[in-house]
Amino acid sequence: MKVFCLGGAGKICREAILDLVQFSTFEKITVADFNEQEGQKVVEWLNDPRVDFVKVNVFDHDDTVSKMKGYDIVMDGTTITLNGRSTACIAEAGCHGINLNGFGEEDKYHDVFVENGKTCLPGFGMTPGLTQMMAMHAANQLDTVKSVRVSHGSYRPIAFSKSITETTTYEYDPDLPSRVVFENGEFIQVPPFARPREIELPEPYGKGIQYIIPHSETKTLAKALKNKEVELIEVRGTWPEQNMKLVRALYDYGFLRNDAITVNGSAVGILDCIAEYLYQSKEGTETELYGYALHIEVIGTRGHETYQHVLTHTHPKSDGSDKGWEELRAYTRNVAIPFAIATELVASGKCSGKGIVIPEEAFTDPTLLFKQLEKRGIFVKEQVTRLETKVEQGV
Repeated sequence: MKVFCLGGAGKICREAILDLVQFSTFEKITVADFNEQEGQKVVEWLNDPRVDFVKVNVFDHDDTVSKMKGYDIVMDGTTITLNGRSTACIAEAGCHGINLNGFGEEDKYHDVFVENGKTCLPGFGMTPGLTQMMAMHAANQLDTVKSVRVSHGSYRPIAFSKSITETTTYEYDPDLPSRVVFENGEFIQVPPFARPREIELPEPYGKGIQYIIPHSETKTLAKALKNKEVELIEVRGTWPEQNMKLVRALYDYGFLRNDAITVNGSAVGILDCIAEYLYQSKEGTETELYGYALHIEVIGTRGHETYQHVLTHTHPKSDGSDKGWEELRAYTRNVAIPFAIATELVASGKCSGKGIVIPEEAFTDPTLLFKQLEKRGIFVKEQVTRLETKVEQGV
């Protein structure tokens, strides 16, 4: 099998490629990026005969399609704003596809993937991706599901890359229509910082207030759990405390509208200026605590009893005691490893469905993913509560 790693020079995608080198059965692994210098650095770093580099520009549709043809799958690590263009190329090239974001830009190409007998899996990393697998693991043990609350802590600098800066500003856009909750059969749009709730993440992250964020889990879980009579789905997230304070201040003062201002006779978006500053500053590119933490709560019934399932995940420490997980890599590898695992599963036909497929339908047995994660030192843990009695069990 052959994999085309689009955006492969990025900090997250290069970690996914490392995982493919270490664990996958791919015979050819191509780092594909517009930045040739960084792409070649990735090839040198990986130092594996299966890995090569191709320069690609997704704005040149025909050239990109021609370079993708012949590959089994495209692992798309490009940013949210490029996913529409990249998916158009993947569909026409006749490859399977997978990306990290899943904000819906892929949906219009469903029929093309179906015609080609291929699968496109949008939004599979840590969140979204592993979060849905954890929620479905709990839901599969229940007859009905009353509520699902997906929460995560993403502990990384606010602007360690331009794509991450873009994600931050995108998620807190005041007018974003996709910031919704699912409640009593309807999707309800909410503003930034809606529905604060205290969430206790595994150590060393601890308790903190989280707010509703625009993530695909809300819609994919509503679809997957339709027959479970689900009443409520909420997705929350947080970043390091200093990041959240900054974003809240930017929101309160209207900066997140990105109004145009005039500087030395030129019009520029005020938020674009701030994002560029953060990307170039120490404050924007460093933080004290690195890593990722998930917390999934599913409440439902089995028989005549009501149960609460709480699933969390842990990973190697970022303090230098675990080689390869130091500081920022504890964040990027958490996102990249599920991405890489799902990439090989899709390419090898170990997923269900053709066309645009949501994670819940692609992998009906979440433990398939959990077992692979354990090999990398990432563990999913579950606590089940029936009434007042707690039962500990492995996953």
